Amino acid sequence: MRLLVTLALILCAGPALAADPVAIVEDAKGKLDVDFMDYVEAGRVVKLGANDELVLSYLRSCWRETIKGGTVTVGAEQSAVAGGTVKREKTPCDGGKMRLSSDQAAKSGVMVFRAPPKPTAAAATPEMTIYGLSPVLDIKGGGHVTIARVDQPGEPMAFDVPAQQLMRGSFYDLAKANKALAAGGIYRLTAAGKQIVFKVDPEARPGQAPLVGRLIRL
Repeated sequence: MRLLVTLALILCAGPALAADPVAIVEDAKGKLDVDFMDYVEAGRVVKLGANDELVLSYLRSCWRETIKGGTVTVGAEQSAVAGGTVKREKTPCDGGKMRLSSDQAAKSGVMVFRAPPKPTAAAATPEMTIYGLSPVLDIKGGGHVTIARVDQPGEPMAFDVPAQQLMRGSFYDLAKANKALAAGGIYRLTAAGKQIVFKVDPEARPGQAPLVGRLIRL
């Protein structure tokens, strides 16, 4: 009986763990079954033709891989590539503090605020650091966005994001909208009834810096 219960728990837990994304597609060239800005989970297999190219950025390990040809098996921190070539580079990112999605948080017991809590000293402590002056926001569906500096007085950046302006229905790139934050600043982002406090690295790069280093997931 104990063995049956244990096996049942393993089978129930397996699919939930396998569904957790570990990387994001920065570029995809060729007839692939993944596309630009897709999240991919560990164990995902992607087959590339001889002239196909795939660029993956890992959310926690911060490896950025440019893969040409072959068969790619997505791992927890990097990919296994058979029959192709891979070029890896470390990019600045705060992968260890990348916010979980709402579904992941429910599975792991991590709390995601559904309504912004009242400001406190602790609420102004950065939860993550970004390495680009113009973050990419993962805000499915769009809506009203406020980015307010909390380490010094300043006028908040507030704007509406229509759903049709989102990439792949979820992503808004402040670089493409010519919006930039101050290097070294601490900000509170509020959107869709959620919020996160983040810091901009003092040496953050302007424009379209590497995606994984400026991605904020709500």
